[in-house]
Amino acid sequence: MAKKIVLGFSGGLDTTFCAKYLSEEKGYEVHSIIVNTGGLSEDELSRIAAHAHALGVASHTTIDAVEGYYTSIIRYLIYGNVLKNNTYPLSVSAERLSQAMHIAEHVKKLGADAVAHGSTGAGNDQVRFDMVFHIMIPGVEIITPIRDLKLSREEEITYLQSKGVNMNAERAMYSINKGLWGTSVGGKETLSSKGMLPESAWPTQMNRTGSEEVVLHFTQGELTGINDTSFDHPAAAIQHLQTIAGPYGIGRDIHVGDTIIGIKGRVGFEAAAPMVIIKSHHALEKHVLTKWQLQWKDTLAQFYGNWLHEGQILDPVMRDIEAFLTRSQEKVTGKVFVMLQPYRFHIIGIESPHDLMNSRFGKYGEMNSGFTGEDVRGFSKIFGNQTVIWNAVNPTHNNDHED
Repeated sequence: MAKKIVLGFSGGLDTTFCAKYLSEEKGYEVHSIIVNTGGLSEDELSRIAAHAHALGVASHTTIDAVEGYYTSIIRYLIYGNVLKNNTYPLSVSAERLSQAMHIAEHVKKLGADAVAHGSTGAGNDQVRFDMVFHIMIPGVEIITPIRDLKLSREEEITYLQSKGVNMNAERAMYSINKGLWGTSVGGKETLSSKGMLPESAWPTQMNRTGSEEVVLHFTQGELTGINDTSFDHPAAAIQHLQTIAGPYGIGRDIHVGDTIIGIKGRVGFEAAAPMVIIKSHHALEKHVLTKWQLQWKDTLAQFYGNWLHEGQILDPVMRDIEAFLTRSQEKVTGKVFVMLQPYRFHIIGIESPHDLMNSRFGKYGEMNSGFTGEDVRGFSKIFGNQTVIWNAVNPTHNNDHED
């Protein structure tokens, strides 16, 4: 009896090659699975399923992971206002982890002997998939034909054609990966340290002009409404906001970062909804949280984003940080008013029952009602007392910088 192998399958060249190679050259009973994290329509999913069956897989499974992806990962990226290197909302790195975990569960369900993915040996995804598999399905063999055989695109196409599978021999100019939390775009312009993607490379074309105000409704840190529309699940709200903000060309940028394997890389991305949501959420937090809540959130969220980017979603410390982030959102409820314009947006302001910028306690730069001038004089003297003592004990300190 042939051994069972579960193949993470996108329907592209690499995973198409894997399906044929594992079946015909290695003799596996191939069970393909695609995990939709928000970037595929029903028609696209149907075409991918038909393609898998045409390749002769023993079974093909489609997992709708959109809401689970939001609940298990994305909401914490929002709670933490996570932007890798202050730029990138972790669009691909987050969804790869969701996909890997679903694939691992499918391996358990089928009792498969092995698992396969189509990653090359050059990027982050190979580490993310491998690491999740080692943790969730230890002992299950991990097979990666593209990485191991080091085949060129042309060699893959030639092999498939020899098996009666016709693939487009034209190398795509841009590689695109679309998901709920943004779309990555790679091309010749991102292979060196200088260059911007042309307008034609962006999946969402800029076709809206003028200005448009949108109102984002947050309930304990989660996006629950846009303008006058409420949503049953925040994932649906994210998708709706993308249809509004995306055509303005908002959220386009180039991310420069350190890969898990130690090299630097550039990738383009468009993430209109994630960028508007993160900046709006952060603006609301600045009004309703105290300075030390904001400080510790920033510290923990930066670690959380970096550790997630490197595939460590299953480290128990991530659950600890998620608990902190969740607790911090108790009062993050209110409206955020945002102005959208071509290629940019700005926050107009917020309304919240928990707004700490409250005129009952004073108006910054004008007057206060919570304390007197004498109170401030005493406070200032005590607040700086230790520094006064240090400078008195070390009187030459103030001239040190002039040497």
